Amino acid sequence: MIVTVAAFKGGVGKSTTALHLAAYFQNKADTLLVDGDLNRSALDWSNRGCLPFKVADEAQGVSLAKLYEHIVIDTPARPATNELKTIAKGCDLLVIPTTPDAIAIAATLQMVELLQQFKTNYKILLTLIPPHPNKAGEEARSALLSAGLPTFQTGIRRLAVFQRAALEGVPVNAVKDPYAQIAWRCYAEVAKEILN
Repeated sequence: MIVTVAAFKGGVGKSTTALHLAAYFQNKADTLLVDGDLNRSALDWSNRGCLPFKVADEAQGVSLAKLYEHIVIDTPARPATNELKTIAKGCDLLVIPTTPDAIAIAATLQMVELLQQFKTNYKILLTLIPPHPNKAGEEARSALLSAGLPTFQTGIRRLAVFQRAALEGVPVNAVKDPYAQIAWRCYAEVAKEILN
């Protein structure tokens, strides 16, 4: 299975999402994470610590792809229309992370409008959801579902432990922190939705 993570807005957890989906998929079968982001966030993450799966840039990814059951691709933020078409056609599922704020949702809706031209299998993932009593996550999910857009049932909570994981160069479930397993469960539930 090839899962690509793309967004029209930066700072929505794109690389974090790609990395944690790859970590979950690796538990099921050999998984490759291709870091196509210009910032090379996933490669930087892997260089700081130890990830349980292979991370490669696009050039390496082409030659390594045949060796892996699952491939997760992290893409540059705000791909051009022709790039988006290539990204969309080259995967089994396109995951679009978005924060629940109006600017990010508007960028996501722009992306969805283009994707509908390409007949792409995509699903929107709400990320960086603020804690209760803030209702931004629930309100954003309701709005996306009311608009008839495919949206993951699970969202990703805004938790500081994700930054610790990036600094340590490990997936969040390898961080010694009381919130680590809560954070991991968020991505595990998303990955289960993808694999089922």
